[in-house]
Amino acid sequence: MRENTYKIIALAAFLAFVMSSCKKGFNDINTSPNDTPNALPQQLLAPALVNTVSYNMFRNRNFTNELMQVTVDASDAEGKVFRYDVKRTWGDYLWNGWYTQLTNFKDIYTIAGQPLTASKTYMGISLISQSWIYSMLTDTYGDVPYSESNKGKDDNNFTPVFDKQKDIYLDLFNKLEEANTLLNGAGNVLSGSDPVYAGNALKWRKFGNTLYLRLLLRLSGKAEVAASCIAKIKEMVDTKASSYPLMLGNEDSAILRWTGVAPYTSPFIGGVREQDFRTPGIASFFIDHLVVWNDPRINIPTYGTNGVNRFAIVPYQGAYLGVQSGYAPGENPVKKSYFYSTGQTVNSFPAATLQNDPLTGMIMNYAELQFILAEAAAKGWISGSAAGYYTNGAKSSITLWLPAWAEDINAFLVAGDIEWDETATLDQKMERIHLQKYYALFLTDLQQWFEYRRTGHPVLPKGTGLRNDGVMPARLTYPVYVQSANPTNYKAAVAAMGGDEIFTQVWWQKP
Repeated sequence: MRENTYKIIALAAFLAFVMSSCKKGFNDINTSPNDTPNALPQQLLAPALVNTVSYNMFRNRNFTNELMQVTVDASDAEGKVFRYDVKRTWGDYLWNGWYTQLTNFKDIYTIAGQPLTASKTYMGISLISQSWIYSMLTDTYGDVPYSESNKGKDDNNFTPVFDKQKDIYLDLFNKLEEANTLLNGAGNVLSGSDPVYAGNALKWRKFGNTLYLRLLLRLSGKAEVAASCIAKIKEMVDTKASSYPLMLGNEDSAILRWTGVAPYTSPFIGGVREQDFRTPGIASFFIDHLVVWNDPRINIPTYGTNGVNRFAIVPYQGAYLGVQSGYAPGENPVKKSYFYSTGQTVNSFPAATLQNDPLTGMIMNYAELQFILAEAAAKGWISGSAAGYYTNGAKSSITLWLPAWAEDINAFLVAGDIEWDETATLDQKMERIHLQKYYALFLTDLQQWFEYRRTGHPVLPKGTGLRNDGVMPARLTYPVYVQSANPTNYKAAVAAMGGDEIFTQVWWQKP
């Protein structure tokens, strides 16, 4: 597995640190592994995007999917994520990967700001990409190195302070404001340098502002910043909408679409063995709703490819059946439906699978924006119809996967008993929005987990075998080697947060 290769590399870096010095060990994740002092933005952008999305995809598959009851990697062994049994070593992989790519994105900003290589577009793309990665870092770990991170190469700072999550978020808002300004009227850049938007500056601007709304909504329940966040959401959507263009349809979704041609081959090809890809079973929570709704994404006869439904789920004895997540050791449930792997065939045709699907490079899609707006409208923060945003979000979530689907979305929602109900309580409306959003966030890094931690929706069933007192983990712990490489700042961060455990809540989760 490619992830195993990354682990070996990380282990080698750690051993090098042990054999030499603390500063050198921490330097490994604060400087780029690629010696690119003379590289141009158009050379750095695509590799940085591909590498970041690849890290996200691996952790989405074996962490988010397991926590959020998409899959169940059934076993009685210790350290099974679907039981909330999360080992401390889980924190290393994303930390190392994300910080490495931040160096590359920061280099893009620096180089694009120099007279001979000036480009407002690449500067704006860099700021959006940095904001995207830093937001995932702080939502995963809490307080993290920010203002002093990635400065080992230039400033010899190998022991960065851990900034408070509040300060990180407020500065991310500044970055996204700057990006919106830089990209206003900016020219397109080389299409071949950008595997997400083919160099389209306006689409990047729309993505940056849509990401801005995601992050504002994430802080909207935190009392000390709620009012300013809500006011900013209203400004962006209502009073100054023309100054903050947003995604207008699925065509604006931020997706690194794998073409199957190197270097744009899905990391699941070669990074995950075929037999390993189909090992986890589908969780009951994920599949049961789709069955009840007669969801077209698992409707083979009409919308499949070579007899395979768009979500590429293998039936079990002619039906779509899942495994209960969180079961206790010893219960040994039978694995039922699972995701097709690339090596399988259906009716003598190669199966269409998520292992090589272009849409697995998901960064942020238009349906998520619609559910953000539905929540804001339901809470009275913006004008517009919550019902309209909700319905459009549900339709967009389906048509992203099935562009030709042209059935009546209202009839579909009514048949599934999931239509908008204006008479429902706010909590009931939130459950309805976030159940649909759960499917819209399928494959999107750790966003299902982040949103569940923020809202408690959708309500997930609790198995009898859950660890951590049956409470969804609130974060990943810091990499163990950071305790030795940067002890003073590590201890200060742990003291400020109240611990370095999976149950230690991050700032925006606390009352």
